[in-house]
Amino acid sequence: MLSRVRRLSGAYPRQFWVIFWGMLLNATGSSMIWPFLTIYMRERFDLPLTSVALVLTMNSLIGLVSSFIAGAVVDRVGRKGAMVASLAITSLTMFGLSLADSLPIWVALMAVNGAFAPLYRVGVDAMAADLIPSPDRPSAYALMRMSQNLGVAIGPTIGGFVAAISYAWAFRGASAAQGLFALLLLVTVAETAPFRVAQRTSDAKIDRPAEKFAGYEHVLRDRHFMGFAFAYTLAGMCYAMLWMLLPVYAKDNYGVPENMYGFIPAANAVMVVLLQYGVTGLTRRFNTLWVLAVGSLFFAVGVGSVGWGAGWAAFLVSMVIATIGELIVVPTSTTLTADLAPPEMRGRYMSIYNLTHSLGIGLGPVIGGLLNDHIAPVAIWYGGLTIGLLAVAGFVRMAWSSPVRRAPALAEIVEPPA
Repeated sequence: MLSRVRRLSGAYPRQFWVIFWGMLLNATGSSMIWPFLTIYMRERFDLPLTSVALVLTMNSLIGLVSSFIAGAVVDRVGRKGAMVASLAITSLTMFGLSLADSLPIWVALMAVNGAFAPLYRVGVDAMAADLIPSPDRPSAYALMRMSQNLGVAIGPTIGGFVAAISYAWAFRGASAAQGLFALLLLVTVAETAPFRVAQRTSDAKIDRPAEKFAGYEHVLRDRHFMGFAFAYTLAGMCYAMLWMLLPVYAKDNYGVPENMYGFIPAANAVMVVLLQYGVTGLTRRFNTLWVLAVGSLFFAVGVGSVGWGAGWAAFLVSMVIATIGELIVVPTSTTLTADLAPPEMRGRYMSIYNLTHSLGIGLGPVIGGLLNDHIAPVAIWYGGLTIGLLAVAGFVRMAWSSPVRRAPALAEIVEPPA
């Protein structure tokens, strides 16, 4: 066992492991509060579920706009500076949320958080792609997800008990973790952005008058990548409904308290920690688009099954089903994005990829909130099932129309744009 750990440790550079452990710290702190935001906002400000979802959507839409800027910043300024700035500012906003006593202040702080969070997400994915060669990226991204989800396993379990006593201290725990990770990056991590490559290509590709959105026209013309991004957005909308709306649905309709609900996201995280590396080793052997279709089907069934459940144990089973989809989908999609992106444009490609995350969180819960408020609470989950099945259909259509249907990855079917 020890020899296997040593081999794994030696397979990746030291800087990768700094990111690995820093992500664990950050995820532990931030997940102490995020699963319970909908409950906190609804109870503190006496808001209907649609209004709560709209505040989260505002955060995501600001993040969506910021993602465009984040890609250019990460490519031109650097991965490290963007990540440190993002973590430092979101740390301050989390501390501010622990003190906010009015809805306008809360909304303003959430807006700042949404504006700066994409810098970290885009930066860490791009830095990993810089550090790890293409054949090893699926396993590397799987390890990063294991770190992230180990934190998510620890955080909600602690956060559920802390939030039951004081939400303010849960916010402060998230703030401290993000601040410590920012300091760790500042002191121990070197810049990895290929500035020279970007400089050599900037006159030819990025700064021409025809190239708009700071080089994004290049990405937006990549129809294979944009088709993937659209289908992945639908999958994200489906999964976001489970994560953002299940806590308040379980409490309002079945009386599941925060300290009990915390074990549901923790189960998700434990599954990722224990199973992600092995699942990725299996899925990397198959056609990327078919893998994404199968994973999205697990999302759809997991979310839809909440409508058939009636209590904590049933909701736990729904999370387990959806988590299988997460194990299949997320490292595959991140690797596909890294492989399709030219090195000097990885930040922009990762920016669009992370934009799908913001769209999913922004649109999915609002649709669910509208279904809850205007039809019935259970309609949330049938709506999520429908959206998830549309994502499956999108990936199946792309896979079926690929020139080489049995190819292991889209990156081997189409050559990335020059």
